[in-house]
Amino acid sequence: MRAGSYTTKSNEPIHYNQIPTRSEGMPIEDRLINLIESVWPEDYDVKSIAAACPGPLDPLNGIVVEPPNIPEWRYFPLQEFLHSTFDLPSAINNDANLAAYGEWSFGAGQGYSNLIYLTISTGIGGGIIIDNKLLTGNAGFAGEVGHMSVIPQGPTCSCGKEGHLEAIASGPSIVRWVKSRLEDDDLLDHFPEGELTAKHISDAAETGHELAIAAYERAGKYIGLSIADLLHIFNTSLIIIGGGVSMAGDLLFDPIRKSVSESVISDVYLDELQILPAALGDDSGLMGALVLSREIAAS
Repeated sequence: MRAGSYTTKSNEPIHYNQIPTRSEGMPIEDRLINLIESVWPEDYDVKSIAAACPGPLDPLNGIVVEPPNIPEWRYFPLQEFLHSTFDLPSAINNDANLAAYGEWSFGAGQGYSNLIYLTISTGIGGGIIIDNKLLTGNAGFAGEVGHMSVIPQGPTCSCGKEGHLEAIASGPSIVRWVKSRLEDDDLLDHFPEGELTAKHISDAAETGHELAIAAYERAGKYIGLSIADLLHIFNTSLIIIGGGVSMAGDLLFDPIRKSVSESVISDVYLDELQILPAALGDDSGLMGALVLSREIAAS
């Protein structure tokens, strides 16, 4: 978890802090309160609080619905919790949606009216900006691009369904695919300490390990297929890709671009299309929350 406090006119934080989400013996709500208090500015009046949270969630009612990595927050009224704890206007939204908002406002998406943001990490999420507005859908659940079906009856996703993009191309999914195809421990021998990670696999790919290269080519292929579908629907001129897996760089981006080019129904979808890495790194969601907090403070 990370938090920052900002003035109304600056995008540089007054205070900034980051802590692990979990710790033995302390509920996550208490850790969240401590984190917010650690960045509280003593010399300013705080006007509002906004939080970027893992989905799915209901931003209209401020409820975290079923976050896969925080099961104790199932149907947790986080917005009301923040409001009652700090007595301030508060709002929440999906972390990937707000990452899109952050990149559009301050990062790689500046100057674009239409863009799609994907975060490729432990899971896969997304956010969509159309005509300079964040697309939220009827009840606020839009943008779950990681749960597009790409392989019918494919691997089981974290949501319990089969064949979703997240089950194919997220960091843990890349690791599972590699492990299922290891004929010996040659890849593991590169990293004798700890558990194999997507970063280990990308490092091995950089040294020419064929299975590691194939793993990223496979992930990039299916991400590209999904992007092509999104382009057919939304016809944006920019795709931004963030998250830990995106740090593999061209190892992932080259097969994504190749797959998009091969999968669109017409080259008109490629005209002026940019596929770029996120500019704000891990702070994309935080900066999106800053935009949201300023909106509720001004309302």
